[in-house]
Amino acid sequence: MPPEGPTVIRRDGRPPQQNPANQAWSQVPPQAPQQPRREDWAPTQRPQPFQDDPRRRDPQRQAKYAPAPPRRTPPNAPPRPSEPPKQRRPRKRRNWGKRIGITLLVLLLALAGAVYYVDSSLNRIDALPDYAGRVADTPGTNWLIVGSDSREGLTPEQEQALATGGDTGPKRTDTIILVHVPKSGKTTMVSIPRDSYVPIPGYGSDKINAAFAFGGAPLLVQTVEEATGLRIDHYAEIGFSGFAGIVDAVGGVNVCLAQPIDDPLAGINLPAGCQDLKGSDALGFVRTRATALADLDRMNNQRQFMSALLSKATSPSTFLNPFRLWPLVSDTAKSLQVDEGDHIWNLASLAWALRGGMTTTTVPVAGFEDVDGSGNVLLWDKARASQFFDALADDQQIPQDLITTG
Repeated sequence: MPPEGPTVIRRDGRPPQQNPANQAWSQVPPQAPQQPRREDWAPTQRPQPFQDDPRRRDPQRQAKYAPAPPRRTPPNAPPRPSEPPKQRRPRKRRNWGKRIGITLLVLLLALAGAVYYVDSSLNRIDALPDYAGRVADTPGTNWLIVGSDSREGLTPEQEQALATGGDTGPKRTDTIILVHVPKSGKTTMVSIPRDSYVPIPGYGSDKINAAFAFGGAPLLVQTVEEATGLRIDHYAEIGFSGFAGIVDAVGGVNVCLAQPIDDPLAGINLPAGCQDLKGSDALGFVRTRATALADLDRMNNQRQFMSALLSKATSPSTFLNPFRLWPLVSDTAKSLQVDEGDHIWNLASLAWALRGGMTTTTVPVAGFEDVDGSGNVLLWDKARASQFFDALADDQQIPQDLITTG
């Protein structure tokens, strides 16, 4: 039987040594050491000679791969505070309503400034003074538009270019136009011949343009009011240079001529047919009397040109073009003389009323007559002229049988 007791397992796998007598280990006789088996030995290792990598001896490469020197902190430097993490700013919502409101406010202020500047550029005179027995107010709005031969501000070269004929003494008027703007209905433009023989307060009867030479705008206004029975509400006067400048500001005006006009005194030689007239040619066209009906043709030319000019000035090509509108408005303001109570918005209202679809006519004429001291004068048809102006005084359209174009 195998001996009782614990089973011993050796590390090297050898069977445990039997101790038959249950002797102590110190009593067991020593045994010769057992030689290990050959497969238990490690393989033979041969030493290899050391070979240094030549790349490690390259100074540039050593500098490239050399570790960075330790960062030295000055002994007394305070510790660097740690930066707080950047917080993302909340995205602002765009307020388009506010932006649009600011833009409109800026445009409104710019417009108000431009209106103030242009209005302050108007040349104002006392053209509508009160006088004893003045005609009472009549319905509608009445304008008196005067074209004078004023050469103020023109150089000799400009006078020659515009064929003004040089200085002729006191200012005279070649154009007198009465414009009636009713409360409703079409506007009426009436040409008053400059040679009309009418009573002039304080000077007796004479050609109507003599009133302008005698007493300027105030006397002319009073003469027209007493001759027509209409109360003048607004006054506008323009000279040679101002008229030419306005025409150039709109880029010229297109007119159509039935007959050619050659007038060296007016400085024009215009062929028949439609054509664009610039400043100097336009001025000669409204001044010339080198036609069959002389003054009557001139009045027709003036009304025709005035209508074409206002149509061009109020057209979208001018009104919506700031590079054309601003020179037109500023040149017009600087070249006009108006009454002290007139403003730029009154002129704008007049231009709008004359933009088209109006009635153009002249005073009913009876004929011509030579008068001592006045020369050849034009006589009104008193009966027809009375009916003519009574209709305007009542803010009514002029009867068709009283409308004349020559």
